Amino acid sequence: MKRTILMMAAAAILAVGCKSNNNNQNDTAMNAQKETVGQFQALQLDGFKLHVYNSNDVMSDCSFIIEGNDGLVVMEYPLFKVNAAEFGEYIKGLNKPVVTDITDYHLGGSDELPIVMPEGMPGFIEGPIYGGMMKGFAEQFGETMVDLPTQKASEVAFGSTQQYAGIDFRFEHGASSDFPGAMIVIGGQVCYTHWAFYGAHMSPLQLGSAAAIDAELAATRAALATGAKYYIGGHGGCVEQPAVEARIQYLETLKRLRAEKKDASSFAEALKAAYPDMPGDIAPLAEALYK
Repeated sequence: MKRTILMMAAAAILAVGCKSNNNNQNDTAMNAQKETVGQFQALQLDGFKLHVYNSNDVMSDCSFIIEGNDGLVVMEYPLFKVNAAEFGEYIKGLNKPVVTDITDYHLGGSDELPIVMPEGMPGFIEGPIYGGMMKGFAEQFGETMVDLPTQKASEVAFGSTQQYAGIDFRFEHGASSDFPGAMIVIGGQVCYTHWAFYGAHMSPLQLGSAAAIDAELAATRAALATGAKYYIGGHGGCVEQPAVEARIQYLETLKRLRAEKKDASSFAEALKAAYPDMPGDIAPLAEALYK
């Protein structure tokens, strides 16, 4: 549990954006002459539009807007004032009401918006571990952080489908090592998980034990099985199917090497040989898998 919470504090995760082969699906979301902090990208899907906001903050947090015909759903509202202001201005420019804010681990500055969380998350956020983490953030980042929302969140059961702004949101369990994090399938075309399937060595804050390999592998296969076009995460942004397939291969390699190698050092050497050009620090991951 403590390891799960520490994942939210992870810094230097490689931020990536969706890459679509259809240029007509991508809108330029910010005026090029404006000074920006993060980057927006808009992607047209069947019946709704997905807006991705890469914050460029220290934790590589990402936020999202799902735009229906008559309303908006926001997800993972930004934590820092400069990002929340930019995100809020972008929302105003869409000129549609916000129906709800879906929060999965990342409690940001969502003012008085109606908040929806996966089951178990409201209690988790109110608990001492999450509270201690947010206190640490406040001490570290001070006035740069937003005031956190105080309104009561609605809790959504896993295995259920909710409709917001005319779009179906199916709430499923995420990785068992990341409870109560969710996998949320949006309109059958977008799959959200706590972490996107970024193309770098996994952080020990996400993969903190040998047992977690199986949990992440099962969750990644479940995400791929949704058949989504885009895969988004609160860390790492937005990717497409090849990145998910690559993550499965990577996790399978981790599992095989962990079974073959007797210690962290030999594991790290073998992983480096298998992925010589992949960014990220192997040594902390190897230590976590052999502790």
